[in-house]
Amino acid sequence: MATKSLTIRVETPDDFPAIRLVVAAAFGQSGEADLVERIRQSSGYIPELALVAEIEDSVVGHVMISTASLRHESGERPIAMLAPLAVDPGFQRRGVGRALVAAVAALADDAGEAFLVLEGSPDYYSRLGFEPASRYGIELPLPDWAPSEAAQVLPLTSFDPGDPTMRGTVSYPPPFEDLET
Repeated sequence: MATKSLTIRVETPDDFPAIRLVVAAAFGQSGEADLVERIRQSSGYIPELALVAEIEDSVVGHVMISTASLRHESGERPIAMLAPLAVDPGFQRRGVGRALVAAVAALADDAGEAFLVLEGSPDYYSRLGFEPASRYGIELPLPDWAPSEAAQVLPLTSFDPGDPTMRGTVSYPPPFEDLET
């Protein structure tokens, strides 16, 4: 059940230290927190698609969408990648992650994005509407330890399954290059 005092809003620079703490705590390491900072410094950063969840004026969750590329037969196109999603361990299993994903997906849909891609837990993200990317002809390079179902996609309103430019291989942007998971 969602927490009653949950507020979702766009991140501000004042939130950055708290976001770093939440992301590092959620992942149990600093790699993903470093990733968030590298995304912010890149051309793929979309400030209006970087959200925080607050409970009683404390940041307890964060999600962001940045730009990646989808290589297809006739070239490539920019796409929206959701990564990372983080919720402070003390606030997990309360609907915070679900609320963050729903909010950022709605904003991406309003911005005209065709779909969101991510690499993550099939059990968790399938409950949020994500499906195996392979079902849509989209391939994400995954680490050796990740199951193929970890490559996922959430089709949005403007997704056109008949458009060949919406199928292909995701090319991760430079901020993801040094991520060790």
